[in-house]
Amino acid sequence: MDAVAERAVLGVTGLSIGLRTGSGEIPITEDVSFSIGRGEVLALVGESGSGKSLTALSLMQLLGANLFVAQGEILLDDGVGFSADIAKLGTRGKAIQSIRGARMGMIFQEPMSSFSPIHTIGQQIAEVVTVHETVSRKVARARAAELLEKVGIPDPVGSLDRYPSEFSGGMRQRAMIARALVCGPSLLIADEPTTALDVTIQGQILELLRSLRRDIGMAILFITHDLGVVAQMADRVAVMYSGRIVESGPVRDIFRNPLHPYTRALLDAVPRLGDIDRGRRIRPISGSVPNIFDPPGGCRFHPRCPAAVLPRCAAAMPPRFQSDGRMVECIHGDKALAG
Repeated sequence: MDAVAERAVLGVTGLSIGLRTGSGEIPITEDVSFSIGRGEVLALVGESGSGKSLTALSLMQLLGANLFVAQGEILLDDGVGFSADIAKLGTRGKAIQSIRGARMGMIFQEPMSSFSPIHTIGQQIAEVVTVHETVSRKVARARAAELLEKVGIPDPVGSLDRYPSEFSGGMRQRAMIARALVCGPSLLIADEPTTALDVTIQGQILELLRSLRRDIGMAILFITHDLGVVAQMADRVAVMYSGRIVESGPVRDIFRNPLHPYTRALLDAVPRLGDIDRGRRIRPISGSVPNIFDPPGGCRFHPRCPAAVLPRCAAAMPPRFQSDGRMVECIHGDKALAG
C-alpha cells in the first residue's frame, strides 16, 4: 500500500464496553485496540459470544439499552478533513447521526430485519441520501438506482419500486450493501454478512465486496466466525476471545503461524481439502466461551487451553507482546514471536 492507503481510517484504542445492571457495571469487552487503513480489510474473528458484534455496534454508537462505551477512543478519519472520536459523541444528537450512514456504513447478517417491509427498496435507500445531503428526491432516487446497478441488481430503476419481500435473500443483501454505500462512507462494517446465505450467493456477495473495496478504496471491518471467508477477504486478522483481542496480524502470518493457543484451536477446528487423504482429524475446541457475567480469572482462555500453566495463567491477565505487525496476549507470546 502507498502512504495514503496506510493512513488509518479507523483507529480503536483501549475500547471497553460495559453493561449496567441493578448490582453495578459489568465489563463486556476490555482494552480492545485495532486500526484499519484505507482500502484495507480487517477481519474480526472468534466464536459466538466473543464480543465481535458488540464491538461493531459500538463503533456507530448503536449499543442496546444498558450497554455503553466505558472507555477508549474510536477515531474516524476520512483523510479529507474530517476527524472525530466517536466514543465522545454519545448515542444521540446531530454529531453521531451525521456519521451513521454517511461516513460509516453497516451491513448486517439478516437483511430482511434491516429493511422496513412497508416501504420500497428505493424509498429506504433514497432516504439515507436525503437525511445526509440537501438534494431533491429525484436526485436521491437516481443515486439509489446507480448503487443498485453497482451492486449487481437487475433492472435497478424498476427495482426501486419493489418491496423487500419481493427480493431473494441474495438480492436483499445486495440492496443493503447499496444502502450502506449510497453516501460514500469511508468505512464499511460488515457483521456476518454472508452467514444466512447459501454457498453460491455467499460467493457472489464476497466477490461484490472485494470489487467495491478495489474500485472505491474503502476500508472494511469484516466480522465473521468463518475462517474460510477470512482467507478470501482479509488483509489482517484480529482474533477476539471473551471480550479481548488475543492475537492480531497479517492474514497469511496468522494462518501459517498462529501464536495464541486459541487461534491454533480455531484453525485446527476448520475442515480442509484433503483431510481424509492425509489422515487429518478435525479437533473441536473443548468447553465453551465463558459467561460474560462470570468470566474466569486471569487469562480468559486458560480453562480450555492445552498450553495453560497453572496457577500462573489463572492468577493474572497475560502480558501483551508485539513485533513486526504481530500481537499476541499470552504468557508464551515472547517465545512464539521469537520462533
